[in-house]
Amino acid sequence: MDLSFETGAFLLLISAIVAMLVRRLRIPYSVGLVAAGIVVALLPFSPQISLTKELLFTVLLPPLIFDAAFQLNWRHLRADLSPILVLATMGVGLSAVVTTVGMHYLVGWQWLSALVFGVLIAATDPVSVIATFKEAKAQGRLLLLVESESLFNDATAAVLFAICLQLVLGRVPTPFGVSAQLVMITGGSLVCGAAVAGAVLLLMGHTDDHLVEITFTTVAAYGSFLLAEHFHLSGVLATLVAGLMLGNIGSLGVISDRGREAVETFWEYAAFVANSLVFLLIGMREARQSFASGWSAIVIAILLVTLARAVAVYPCCAMYARSSLRVSMRHQHVLFWGGLRGALALALALALPADMPQRESIVRVSFAVVAFSIFVQGLTLAPLLRKSGEIPRAR
Repeated sequence: MDLSFETGAFLLLISAIVAMLVRRLRIPYSVGLVAAGIVVALLPFSPQISLTKELLFTVLLPPLIFDAAFQLNWRHLRADLSPILVLATMGVGLSAVVTTVGMHYLVGWQWLSALVFGVLIAATDPVSVIATFKEAKAQGRLLLLVESESLFNDATAAVLFAICLQLVLGRVPTPFGVSAQLVMITGGSLVCGAAVAGAVLLLMGHTDDHLVEITFTTVAAYGSFLLAEHFHLSGVLATLVAGLMLGNIGSLGVISDRGREAVETFWEYAAFVANSLVFLLIGMREARQSFASGWSAIVIAILLVTLARAVAVYPCCAMYARSSLRVSMRHQHVLFWGGLRGALALALALALPADMPQRESIVRVSFAVVAFSIFVQGLTLAPLLRKSGEIPRAR
């Protein structure tokens, strides 16, 4: 079933009630939403909505990415761009390798199935990561590292996942083909985002109407994403570039002062709505997912994904141990435990071809890993941040 206006309004009502309750209970909003989604799914009048790749990519993901990118300071991002890119590329690759090898030898999955799962679960999910860290009120360099890595590493996962799908279809890509695809997806996505943002900035320079400025940013967010996806590129990377350009170049006077305030308020609300729907739909899908079989595979997968995240974070950060870009061990621990998985992994798993070997096992295990990420890591992240001194202790 598609997300109708009536259903959307009902889910937003649930979201607003959950938002009030979690503040009183002092639990993460994302955790409360997933729990509420599970309860809603068990009701006799529960709406039958599927969390599909199309719904996530076409409707819900662009505002989340754009809002995060719009608020990123390019000067600060540029200073830490090297470790961020290493984590988002080498880190994702290392994580995928560890998970793939472990699922093959410890669970007995075919190499192809293990590789597909390793790739789709390797990247941290921008939706889950950004929502959780902002909710915990993390600030400074740590927030920049976490947000930026989760945004950039999706591009790496998109390339690797596209290669895996070629393998599923019986095509064997060459090293040259892999390199060419990497350059094409990265470069093409950058061009799409920059082109849309450039056109919008030119138009915004001729108006000081805040409503028109909001409209232009909406066109930039969705236009850059859909344009990149149309050409089989990375919509996340394109929207990231568009958000960065509008947020940083726009602050130089292209966007009026009143328009800037209105745009930030609008996208804060848009991100709240998208976040609410994403986590509610995850909870509703989790409630309908059967975990009755394959418990050993689920437990092993959770342990492997956790280990793989450690392998992705600590060696990559060690490369900067003797430089001015050194990442403190305290920050590394938070990067490790804060590497949450969420809707992106589920959407990719559900988008696998029906004849994919062990597809149902991949979907089931992916949902279990995401559930662990949200409930266990999500609930313990704020205490970890308080213990590390990144956020004030609760009174």
